Amino acid sequence: MRQRDIQFDASGQLRHFLTIEGLPRQTLIDILDSAENFATVTEQTVKKVPLLRGKTIVNLFFEPSTRTRTTFEVAAKRLSADVLNININTSSTTKGESLLDMLHNFEAMHCDMFVVRHDQSGAAHFIAQHVAPHISVINAGDGRHAHPTQGMLDMFTIRRHKKSFNRLVVAIVGDILHSRVARSEIHALNILGVPEIRVIAPQTLIPRNAENLGVHVYHDLREGLYGADVIMTLRLQRERMQGALLPSEGEYFRRYGLSEKTLAMAKSDAIVLHPGPINRGVEIASSVADGMQSVILEQVSHGIAIRMAIMSMVLGRKPDKED
Repeated sequence: MRQRDIQFDASGQLRHFLTIEGLPRQTLIDILDSAENFATVTEQTVKKVPLLRGKTIVNLFFEPSTRTRTTFEVAAKRLSADVLNININTSSTTKGESLLDMLHNFEAMHCDMFVVRHDQSGAAHFIAQHVAPHISVINAGDGRHAHPTQGMLDMFTIRRHKKSFNRLVVAIVGDILHSRVARSEIHALNILGVPEIRVIAPQTLIPRNAENLGVHVYHDLREGLYGADVIMTLRLQRERMQGALLPSEGEYFRRYGLSEKTLAMAKSDAIVLHPGPINRGVEIASSVADGMQSVILEQVSHGIAIRMAIMSMVLGRKPDKED
């Protein structure tokens, strides 16, 4: 079954959110528009809406995460859902229980959604294929494959600053090869009509046939950044690397680190994003990460609104302004 097919139910309602690849443009626009409404919730005295009252959401994180897990938890609670955070290291799977047995036990507790983070590509898709019909699954990052909610919160951040996607030059810098964020970004940017997407990295950190993704490949940082409207820097994926792909982190920063000098090659109003966690002095200088053009902390805030939007949509509710 194709991933796009499994993400929608028979009526065309978004049931799972596993990948951005193949989604209709209107679905992405609906998510962004919905998040605009949810962004105002944080400005209220009581930062909650009742959309998911009575629903139970389970965070299943099979690899470490602080920012993503926390924003999912905050988003669910602001929708008035009940949240279970499962520590996989102390769960029954360490006693030999299979993943599917664990999932079926949660289903028997009448849970409504699994938010899944896993180090194996395709894990969220596998779970979505085996859950009960009333369960929704959101992919919170799987291996090198996809991180669709991160991709959408970055699209939300870009739209808030640049309004329209159809005239932008977006440069993605860093470990493209191992980055699920980069793949989700590229799919989203293409679907939303960005005319020029650049990836900038050493040859060893660029996937084979990267041009087939609809991007322009650069190996020179200054050339790749020239005239860019948006710069996305990526964390070096040390835990996913095998072999000597880089001579040293110091050499990497010298050639590909985003500094004030290299940032000056982009447009004067360019914005700088980073999915975190940041390796300061490796992929980005502190003066840039904390500078006027950085929107990194905004990304964290926007992650809550985007995840509220996606959770409400897959569980069958779209927010009205009065909510």
